[in-house]
Amino acid sequence: MPHSLKQIAFFIFLPVLIFAQVQEEVEAPPHIKSIVFNGPTGDQFPIVQIGEKIDLEFDDLTASEQDYYYKIIHCDYDWTPSDLLKSQYLRGVDNQRIIDYENSYTTLQPFSNYRLSIPNENVSLKVSGNYVLEIYNSNYELQFSRRFVIYKDLVKVGTEIKRSRDFNFLNDKQVVQFRIFGGNTELVNPKKEVKVAIIQNHYWPTAIFNVAPQFTLGTELVYKYDLETSFFGGNEFFNFDTKDLRAPSAAISRIDLTDLYNHYLYSNNYRGGQPYTYFPDINGDYVVRTLQGDDDSREAEYTNVHFSLPYDEVLNLDDVYVFGKFNNYALTEENKMQYDEADGMMKASISLKQGFYNYKYVIKNDLNIVDLNTICGNFHFTENNYTVLVYYRNFGDLYDSVIGVGTANSRNISN
Repeated sequence: MPHSLKQIAFFIFLPVLIFAQVQEEVEAPPHIKSIVFNGPTGDQFPIVQIGEKIDLEFDDLTASEQDYYYKIIHCDYDWTPSDLLKSQYLRGVDNQRIIDYENSYTTLQPFSNYRLSIPNENVSLKVSGNYVLEIYNSNYELQFSRRFVIYKDLVKVGTEIKRSRDFNFLNDKQVVQFRIFGGNTELVNPKKEVKVAIIQNHYWPTAIFNVAPQFTLGTELVYKYDLETSFFGGNEFFNFDTKDLRAPSAAISRIDLTDLYNHYLYSNNYRGGQPYTYFPDINGDYVVRTLQGDDDSREAEYTNVHFSLPYDEVLNLDDVYVFGKFNNYALTEENKMQYDEADGMMKASISLKQGFYNYKYVIKNDLNIVDLNTICGNFHFTENNYTVLVYYRNFGDLYDSVIGVGTANSRNISN
């Protein structure tokens, strides 16, 4: 092919390659912290009906009152941008400046706190489906992004959690079984046009996709799988609470003050080989709160939280991270643990806003494979939340709509 034709072909196909890209969540730079993104239920992954409000909040530790802008992208089932024009999924316009922001007060760490609600006077959403909210700075550089889902309540989803029938995973896995009740909604070719996503604790990297209905009963789709819809149970998360800056607790061994408050947590233990013990958690999430002020968002302090874990040969020479929703489960240098030869401990210090936090420890090897459960253990008893999203695309539709949501908790697990 002549060189000029190669160039033409490249530019013809380049947009396809760009726009077909999966919209992964982009993690924030170090100066942006405490990203809270929720709907009416408070879970930090908004799954809301059209018209319901979602709220975003974050802090900029430069405290320079920078301008930030937001952009909304509609996506298909596989999280690639849909074929809809913005005018087809947005009422109004996005790419607007976030105007609700205020500097912190009475805090040792200054920061600017930003808040955004959707819908607002500038924009609302017209259709259901997967969405991505992107936040840009004044140079139009992407700072971070978060996924959310808008649905229409057209079908009912009956969901329950079962123990695995596979003897090899009898004590390790939880199985999600569910039925979709079509009711008055006509599902013309369900095996082809209905898709589901099954999510444990709103954590997308372990979500299960592309599971077809096992069989149909009239307008009812039945998913009574075992292996295909199973998840490792994991274990309850560790937790700590820094709402009172100066009070140690069952998790906090001591506190001191340098440029910021320092909270030293008691060293944690390996729970992989220990019996399961129930301890209430919020499944990896966190809640900002303070007893030192009235406005949690703008009066809560940032503190240095110190984590420690004894070194064990099970770690080999792999990387160990403190893992939780506090940074959207990202594995970064800040939450990577370092070995301290003086006392044989793995340690990390992370700057976190006052509040109640869940966390666990995970391992990443040289192949970038993340082991979620070796350190903290894996049990079928563990309390987990599960969400089933039902997508539908009829013949001729331009996008995948979300027509139903099912939820279940493994507290009610049965054989």
